[in-house]
Amino acid sequence: MKERVERLKTVRTLIKSHRIDSQETLLQLLQESGFSVTQATLSRDLKYLKVGKVSDGHSGYYYTVPSDEERRESERHFIQDFIRGYVSVDWNATMAVVRTFSGHSDTVALAIDNMGLEEVLGTIAGRDNMVFVALREGATGKDFVEAMRRKIPEIEVD
Repeated sequence: MKERVERLKTVRTLIKSHRIDSQETLLQLLQESGFSVTQATLSRDLKYLKVGKVSDGHSGYYYTVPSDEERRESERHFIQDFIRGYVSVDWNATMAVVRTFSGHSDTVALAIDNMGLEEVLGTIAGRDNMVFVALREGATGKDFVEAMRRKIPEIEVD
């Protein structure tokens, strides 16, 4: 997990300090920085960091990362979506289940996916009122709930 955190920091730094127009270029810069990753891993990292592409105004596009304020504002919206939609959270050693108000499972799943919780591998929204949270190897349901409490102090979990 530590290597991932360091890699994510390096990706942010590289994007902020270079004009990068392709994943191939970014992969090369990461390799030069001592990280050996696949294109699929880099794609997940870019999604996790909410990296976008903006026009250079002439001939193409380059990667950009949102500012800290933009990331905090986006996270506030996701937290509000979660609070509006969740009913309860239950867990065991390997997964968590979030029950939601009817029709809120997609929104709650999206919120969890975008909160940047290291414990979360991904979510599956049920048809109507349930979200299954797959946890990363080594993370427990209890770890997930504690991470949620750090993000959302007002969350009520039994």
